[in-house]
Amino acid sequence: MTIQDIEDNIIEEFANYEEWLDKYAYLIELGHECPVIDERDKTDDNLIKGCQSRVWLSCSYSDGVLHFKADSDAVITKGIISLLIRVFDGQTPQAICDADLRFIDQIGLKEHLSPTRSNGLASMVKQIKMYAIAFSNR
Repeated sequence: MTIQDIEDNIIEEFANYEEWLDKYAYLIELGHECPVIDERDKTDDNLIKGCQSRVWLSCSYSDGVLHFKADSDAVITKGIISLLIRVFDGQTPQAICDADLRFIDQIGLKEHLSPTRSNGLASMVKQIKMYAIAFSNR
């Protein structure tokens, strides 16, 4: 699936919920499905800077695509990183660099996050794109 296809699916899923409390509950549910980072990878090097809560993200490269695993000590933040992993896992570095992530605005995520969580979201996206840049020459 392309990034755009995955974003369309996420937009459809969130459209099923009218209230933001239900959307938060769904984010928490998604966090439980997050591909969990190995404990040995919970290092300062994998800690995303700029997040209020602690978020670890690891990245591997194989067969031309990137794979991500993550964890967080906050349930909503874990749901947010799991959404990003869902969008980006298994994609090429170029596709990740080119992604505009329209789903974030279309589901209303940014406007319903606190300023610190919104900054954390931006930091997560930045880190994923930095991995894509780092692996783009392979």
